[in-house]
Amino acid sequence: MLSPLLACRLVRQTCVLVWLLILGSPLSAFASPLVVEAALDREVVAPLLEAFQVNHPDIELDFRDRSTLEVNDLVAAGRPALDVVISSAMPWQMARVNEGYARPVDSPQTRNWPTWAKWRDEVFGFTFEPIVMAYRLDLSKHMLPPRTHADLNTLLSTQHDLLRGKVTTYSPLTSGIGYTLFQQDARYSARFWDLVVGMGRVDAQLESNTRDMLEGISEGRYWLGYNLLGSYAMVWAQEHPEVIVQLPQDYSLVIMRMAFVHRDAPNPQAAEAFVNFLLSREGQRVLAGKTPLFSVLPGIIGPYTAQRLRDQAGERLYPIPLNASLLAFVDPQRRNAFLDRWRREFRRDDGK
Repeated sequence: MLSPLLACRLVRQTCVLVWLLILGSPLSAFASPLVVEAALDREVVAPLLEAFQVNHPDIELDFRDRSTLEVNDLVAAGRPALDVVISSAMPWQMARVNEGYARPVDSPQTRNWPTWAKWRDEVFGFTFEPIVMAYRLDLSKHMLPPRTHADLNTLLSTQHDLLRGKVTTYSPLTSGIGYTLFQQDARYSARFWDLVVGMGRVDAQLESNTRDMLEGISEGRYWLGYNLLGSYAMVWAQEHPEVIVQLPQDYSLVIMRMAFVHRDAPNPQAAEAFVNFLLSREGQRVLAGKTPLFSVLPGIIGPYTAQRLRDQAGERLYPIPLNASLLAFVDPQRRNAFLDRWRREFRRDDGK
């Protein structure tokens, strides 16, 4: 029979052992999964997610791929709870951050991040993705494939009978990235509205994502796609030789995926770890070498880097700036006016 003193000591030792086991147990055993709401195809970003899991095996990752507007709505709703927000709809991301939905991240990675790719240490552009045209290989049997926006305009005017129903692009009404790209086109091209009229003339088919456009081109429903995300198109073309990707030779827009930690993140430490990994040299090396998302960080070597893209395209690259000017794009009055005109021009058919 144990003495009272020895029994007390055993109880204390047992309690200490239990607490040590608790404190030393993996984070995932006690915290909810790290929820990343992203407008980003999981198939494309998979190497980056796998590398994060290798570096942080104690964090259970729940990556959810949605549309840009769905992600934007979830930021404000906060339900279900989310930790990290990623989207290519840059004006919407900036607007949510400006409304106070982002949690600042102070780390060596954020402090050393290029100033042109971040805002107030709250939101960070971690990719550098060109916007492209894509067409079926056999388009050349019918017409010379377009290399510039002017070429596309000419085809829409002179080949509208052949191209009727065979052209596809984003819908600015249902896609945040689509609206953003058309706004930028209007800024840089004096003939932008002629292009919209031309697309309406050929009854261009409007899609909400690049994948649907690419599937349509591969299946032969579409011959030509305009304003596709180059990251998705390049991956698709590797497995579908009937699809040719064309970086416009007059100017090419560039978008950045913007990431931030939600202010109400249930797992703020894990969320910061994820964002820091996106901005780390290792994370950027994965982007540059194993994905077509194009890394941002200078000095990274690989086939997909911002510097290599700049070296190839030179002055023809027009990156969408990550700054407060993006807020004007989601101003309700400006957006409604732009979309009203877009509807009018798209429906106009000067050929009748």
